[in-house]
Amino acid sequence: MQVLYPRCCALDVHKATVVACLRLVIDGKVVKEVRTFETTTASLMALSDWLADNKCTHIAMEATGVYWKPVWHILAAGEFELVLANAAHVKNVPGRKTDVSDAEWLADLLAHGLIRASFVPDTPTQELRALLRTRKQLVREQSSHVLRVQKTLEDANIKLDSVISDVMGKSGRAMLKALIAGVTDPAKLALLADGRLKASPAQLREALRGRVTKNHRFLLRLHLRQIDALDDAIAAIDRQVEADIEPSRRRQTIDHCSRRQSPGCTSHPLRNRAGHEPLSLRGPSHLLGMYLSPQ
Repeated sequence: MQVLYPRCCALDVHKATVVACLRLVIDGKVVKEVRTFETTTASLMALSDWLADNKCTHIAMEATGVYWKPVWHILAAGEFELVLANAAHVKNVPGRKTDVSDAEWLADLLAHGLIRASFVPDTPTQELRALLRTRKQLVREQSSHVLRVQKTLEDANIKLDSVISDVMGKSGRAMLKALIAGVTDPAKLALLADGRLKASPAQLREALRGRVTKNHRFLLRLHLRQIDALDDAIAAIDRQVEADIEPSRRRQTIDHCSRRQSPGCTSHPLRNRAGHEPLSLRGPSHLLGMYLSPQ
């Protein structure tokens, strides 16, 4: 079988170590050298220097959890062509011998061009993905705290979610804070409702008539603090995302403006042919679908 990459290397990445198999074709003969490196930054830099000294051109590694990412980042700074292999695809390639290590088998596949490379986005996109994935987790965590607030109210026989669609809205928040402060009179609590609520004062008073204990107040206070803290964290991520995409937004605006000034260009500077704003000109929530895809 034809050898496409005569000077290549394959990495078997673990949490604490990286097994590297350097595969060289010298005078028509295959020479392999296997070394083990730690995953510390200094050791990975030594790995990069070793591969550079041997004039390695291509490096392959399997996508094992998150362990491959720091290895990828350090090697990407060198003059190597990096290939990320899907473990399932590599295992399905026939012909593997049982006594061959993962690194050696991967090196043989890479040398003959039998590894289908997985897509790895550039560094700015990876950073944006990390931010938006964190945001998604925080939103889920916040929703779970809201559910716990509702369960605590139900335990106290406060039927607030039966008369208010959003317990964490303006009216719901005001009533929750009053309950935490020790107000138990349903009439006083009902007066805190916003005038736009559909529920009548009588319905509110009946829903707010319950048995709120000291433990209920403690739990409500705890969950509200967590919800507020998560609100701040989500807002901080949104600001960071906006700051990260601002240069791209500016470049795209300038590009559209330049096209508009050119002869025969009829497109709106801030809209595409379909009449929609480019993704980089929208808020962070519109980027979730693009940056939260699996990888």
